[in-house]
Amino acid sequence: MTAATTKTSTTEVLPAWNRGSPHPLWLTVPLLLVIAIPTADAFLPPDIHLAHLLVVATAFTAMAYGPRATSLVGALAVLALIAAGTERGTLVTESVLVELCTLAALCVLLVAFTHLRDRRGRELLRARAVSDTAQRVVLRPLPTRAGPLSLASEYHSAEADTYIGGDLYAAARTSRSTRLVIGDVRGKGLASISDTAIVLGAFRAVAHRPVPLPELVAYVEDAVHWGLNEFSEVDPDVGERFVTAVVLDIPDDQPVVHMISCGHPPPLLLCRSSGTATALHVTDPAPPLGLGALSDSTAYTAATFPFHDGDRILLYTDGVTETRDSDGAFYPLAERLAKWSELAPGPLLREIVADLRDHAGGLVHDDMAMMVVQRDGALAAG
Repeated sequence: MTAATTKTSTTEVLPAWNRGSPHPLWLTVPLLLVIAIPTADAFLPPDIHLAHLLVVATAFTAMAYGPRATSLVGALAVLALIAAGTERGTLVTESVLVELCTLAALCVLLVAFTHLRDRRGRELLRARAVSDTAQRVVLRPLPTRAGPLSLASEYHSAEADTYIGGDLYAAARTSRSTRLVIGDVRGKGLASISDTAIVLGAFRAVAHRPVPLPELVAYVEDAVHWGLNEFSEVDPDVGERFVTAVVLDIPDDQPVVHMISCGHPPPLLLCRSSGTATALHVTDPAPPLGLGALSDSTAYTAATFPFHDGDRILLYTDGVTETRDSDGAFYPLAERLAKWSELAPGPLLREIVADLRDHAGGLVHDDMAMMVVQRDGALAAG
């Protein structure tokens, strides 16, 4: 996770397999071996022969450097073995000739290995760059400001070296309000990215329009239902796929927030005046997105809650609250949140993430997304 408020969205992280070049001074190690081994060999008794250790210099170079450096050290190692055999008068003996041929063959193999390794590394870097770009198009970084609101976000994917997974969030502006969505696709990791893209695409297509919130959610439901059915013939599990979500509409000029919950964990309102964290429960939540068509009576009704200047709302996915400690206890998000009632959105998320990792012993095994939105004051009229 990365820059204070939108950590995973703003900082490039090198993949674990990306081999960085070591400091050039490390090349002195194999070069010293090429000099030291034959030199020591010249002062040892005839029955003690160290020149065969020259292979260590070439292997060390191949481990740390590319084909050019490996070729150079390999050639020097072969010359050093020839010099050692000449100095001892054993160059044409069967033993030294076998060592020489073996060293030369091994050097050729190591040069070929480093060439293939570096070419494969470049291919992986290109593939990773394309993958990162595609994923960032799906899950775009949130702005730090939206009208009279401050925003911060945090994301953790369950799969290593993957930017997004089954959790999602987005923000959009209308002329007089800010719309937010956070959701959780059934499943996790790369297999759920297509559903994530469907939800975010539908939300972005309509959220900027001044349509009522129930109409917005109905549009997203239709898009998700259509998108899942499109894959029904090729994916036998499509009938079991759905997306839980919460959609918010925060007017610029009213101290309230309108919310529709589609089977998602309730956001937490952190009240500035009292320092308490309260869950924003709705009495009649809608079905998860993708399942609305199963009920003929599905009607989306927005619930309204107070949201004053200085208040913050934390939206999160169940990967946060279902994180367990070593004893199997779930993370007590609401209890911990009240301790940081004075923190701004960015620092607040950093505290939650650090505390969450401590709770889980440093390991988080599920997709996890969080957003914090703080009202800083209404926009001036006009």
